[in-house]
Amino acid sequence: MLTKAKWLEFLDTMDEMYPDAHCELVHDNPFELTIATLLSAQCTDVLVNKVTKDLFQKYKTPQDYLNVSLEELQTDIRSIGLYRNKAKNIQLLCERLLTEYGGEVPASREELVTLPGVGRKTANVVLSVAFDVPAMAVDTHVERVTKRLGLCRWKDSVLEVEETIMKKTPIDRWSRAHHQIIFFGRYHCKAQNPGCAKCPLLVDCREGQKRLKKGLVNV
Repeated sequence: MLTKAKWLEFLDTMDEMYPDAHCELVHDNPFELTIATLLSAQCTDVLVNKVTKDLFQKYKTPQDYLNVSLEELQTDIRSIGLYRNKAKNIQLLCERLLTEYGGEVPASREELVTLPGVGRKTANVVLSVAFDVPAMAVDTHVERVTKRLGLCRWKDSVLEVEETIMKKTPIDRWSRAHHQIIFFGRYHCKAQNPGCAKCPLLVDCREGQKRLKKGLVNV
């Protein structure tokens, strides 16, 4: 397993590669971020941003989402994967925000995960990005990168990955590291055709070396 010192070296390199890494979901407030993150499950940020460009013009508040029929909301997000279930969860979430939280998105993980459609990953994104609370959201990029680099084991659950990253990363770096790991996974250590041959971490990456030997990456 990767040592804490080596992991921090990796993060320093990612910091150099992606100094401007940030949340790519376009939003203006915690509520919009919550909706966008909910929509992003099994979907790209690029597609979500295309949909929310019009969606956030039409719907400004939780009540706005409840003022239309479920069918109309489904139509508005139809190009998003799992749109029926997501539309249902959005309306249930908005109803709960109004009845329990005065229409405002709560700023605690314990409360966020009680909202329909909001799991631990979404809650961590909202905490970190909207409220500047140290958190580590584990999406497919974060999970893939940390396992390929040897920080985590291939059999580790998402929660185990999250706990390992937090344990080996200073708390004041969690939010920044989260975005940099995502950028590294999204634009360099891709699921298909990762940039192993030109990777600055290759010398310490067993997975990358293995892929090169097997000819699984383009040189």
